[in-house]
Amino acid sequence: MPTQGLPAATVRHFYDDLAADYDLMYADWRASIERQAAALSGMIGAALGNSEGAGYDVLDCACGIGTQALGLAALGHRVTGSDLSPAAAARAGREAAARGLDLRTTAADMTRLPFGDGLFDVVVCADNSLPHLLTPDAVEAALGEMRRVLRPGGVLLVSTRPYDRLRRERPASTPPQVREETTGRVVTFQLWHWRPDGERYDLEHFQLLPGGDGGEGESGGYEVRTRRTSYWALSQEQLTGFAGRAGLTDAAWHEAEESGFFQPVLVARRPATDTGEPEAAHA
Repeated sequence: MPTQGLPAATVRHFYDDLAADYDLMYADWRASIERQAAALSGMIGAALGNSEGAGYDVLDCACGIGTQALGLAALGHRVTGSDLSPAAAARAGREAAARGLDLRTTAADMTRLPFGDGLFDVVVCADNSLPHLLTPDAVEAALGEMRRVLRPGGVLLVSTRPYDRLRRERPASTPPQVREETTGRVVTFQLWHWRPDGERYDLEHFQLLPGGDGGEGESGGYEVRTRRTSYWALSQEQLTGFAGRAGLTDAAWHEAEESGFFQPVLVARRPATDTGEPEAAHA
């Protein structure tokens, strides 16, 4: 994890604290699970030459509470989930059990994956998880681990925010996301603080939950929860370059309009003839 900016323990704390409320960021979490899995599974099938797109051994190495992993398991993939946050990984396991799905989960740092070589047909790292790594060494270490646990010929899918555009625009905040609950609306938004390098930014994550004090003892207010973390707004060119140095080939970006996934997705492959360390690892 990062050696510059927030350490791994701080990122872990961010997601440990968010795990119980993560689904409240979605207007309809169940619908998002199904929609994202359909898009990812379609890309997996296209990359591996299987029109059905199901039945693969998949590692979701930043599974969170299971937004992608649950949907992929429901479609018939054999999914393992890992996440830096023990609380998030544990919740993903509980969500799977509640749905009757087979999903093994564990807490793990994506730069040191606790899995043997060549165990998976597919590795997924979705929802802007990789950009929590703030240095080239950390990004290359994570991508190298993802390549290592892939079978030769297997594919990696990484999704990020559309950072090519965001780095030009340098937004200061995100639009509010609203979830309707029986107790009232849950409102989530972010404030972004760009660093002088123009690539990294520190984020304040605000969640307003109904039930707080409206002032002078009145009900109807909000409880405000604030969390902080950091990201590296990697351009597509940068991430493609890191993937190549990690020994991944055939890198191609799939935009949301094409794939149906809500973020741009990089699809890359461990070469079918790859049986060892990439040359870059010895440079």
